Amino acid sequence: MTDPILEIRGLNKHFPTGGGFFGKATGVVKAVDDISFDVIRGETFGIVGESGSGKTTLGRCIMRVLEPSGGTIRFSRNGREPIELAAADKASLTEVWRDMRMVFQDPQSSLNPRLRVIDLVGQCLTKTEGLAGKDLAERVSSLLEQVGLRPEYLMRYPNAFSGGQRQRLGIARALATRPELVIADEAVSALDVSIQAQTLNLLRDLQEELDLTYVFIAHDIAVVEHFCDRIAVMYMGQIVELATTETLFETPRHPYTRALLGAVPIPDPRARRKRRKTVPIGDGSLARIGCRFAPRCPHATALCTTKPPPRKTIAGADVLCHHAGDI
Repeated sequence: MTDPILEIRGLNKHFPTGGGFFGKATGVVKAVDDISFDVIRGETFGIVGESGSGKTTLGRCIMRVLEPSGGTIRFSRNGREPIELAAADKASLTEVWRDMRMVFQDPQSSLNPRLRVIDLVGQCLTKTEGLAGKDLAERVSSLLEQVGLRPEYLMRYPNAFSGGQRQRLGIARALATRPELVIADEAVSALDVSIQAQTLNLLRDLQEELDLTYVFIAHDIAVVEHFCDRIAVMYMGQIVELATTETLFETPRHPYTRALLGAVPIPDPRARRKRRKTVPIGDGSLARIGCRFAPRCPHATALCTTKPPPRKTIAGADVLCHHAGDI
């Protein structure tokens, strides 16, 4: 295993809640709660969970789009000193954002409809490298070709493209500064299934060509199965299971992971009948004392409702569960 490009330790993001007297906060939502993991250079690290699990907040804290409430984020770039992102000032972050880029979920809202393609993709090149005129046009044309779009599209506006093409524009914009790490936040969830496959194939080809590392955030566990090397499963602000893709799908240890896998549609009726019954996936309370999944867990005991679960390593999987070794 090579050195990590990203090391996250004890990362937190808490949001105050309630108006209270004179607008004073009366509570807190732990959207990201004491999360730690490494991302290995060259891999695709998946983060999966239902809406509200905290995965998008986690990605934005890593990028420092959101200010973390606590913890450390260490980013190691090739040929340069590692930098602690959680404590970095604005000038340092501006430099780091050349090497760490983000692809957003909705290309319709993340691309300014008033800017042409040459400006959408090239504005960061103008700011970081001073490119303009013919040099900028040549560089952006090359990026468009790299993501499967025609150079003649330089002067078009975003509304002239389909959803899949707009997402390719978002990818081209992310690659403009030749980054080492790309965080893809629900990058294919707004696309049709056939376009999803094309976009994932493109991302895979670009990873091999440009030696990229991905943090791939998604709510569809079936998508991350075919794209990620390791997967972290998030539930209500915590990583409840982290393992290689093969281990996670063959022997899921956490009941929530089993519930997610059980929700994946199976076209074969005979296979559906053999599937184990899983618990429903819905909302819960972040203020719970014990395990946050306990109210819907078929294996929960009194211990689960009164004491936070320990983190265990079982057969290569990192699991947050009192009974992970027994179920």
